Amino acid sequence: MCKSLNSLNKRIIKCVKCRRLVNFRKSVARTKTKRFMNDNYWGKPVIGFGDPNANIIIVGLAPAAHGGNRTGRVFTGDKSADFLFKCLYQAKLCNQPYSIHSNDGLILKNVYMTPALKCVPPQDKPNAEELKTCFIYLSEEISYLGNAKIILALGKIAFDSCLKLFNIKSSIYKFIHGAEYTINKELKILACYHPSPRNVNTGRINEMKMIEVLKTVNKC
Repeated sequence: MCKSLNSLNKRIIKCVKCRRLVNFRKSVARTKTKRFMNDNYWGKPVIGFGDPNANIIIVGLAPAAHGGNRTGRVFTGDKSADFLFKCLYQAKLCNQPYSIHSNDGLILKNVYMTPALKCVPPQDKPNAEELKTCFIYLSEEISYLGNAKIILALGKIAFDSCLKLFNIKSSIYKFIHGAEYTINKELKILACYHPSPRNVNTGRINEMKMIEVLKTVNKC
């Protein structure tokens, strides 16, 4: 399983199928932002991270322009990561309350996380063709995570991608924060608002709500 996953990850990192995404991720890595002007940006597709034998899979939308696209690790070095890992730590699903760079000592506990879209999209808005192209990678990736008992989908796009893995229409299973759906006797999907600054700042999601969701997945 690990050998197959490693082989997949090598293919993902080399992917140049979506020209718009390739151009954007390279442009961000080249121009950078003032706060990280001295950093060497990753600027390539971002693969999954964590324990491939985990019972819990967390699926997000895509790498952040100056987060995963900079650090090379999903949910690392941006505001969403700051919020999410503070909550993951309190739910005892990781060893530290922060995820700031790829060598910061972070260890996920019984968790594997990955983006539905492996490259950062302009304005965080992938188009349908890009999602379709990258879905091939997500589908293969999930197939290697054979111990999964629950998938936590962060945001509607990630949720819809997870439903597509099992040929389930979004008209059947609605994206409702905290809603839990049984896929089969071995696997469930749990919907959750994405821990984006917009959702956090508006109160759509807060630490209490997120920790409650994380404790639910930790019981599986």
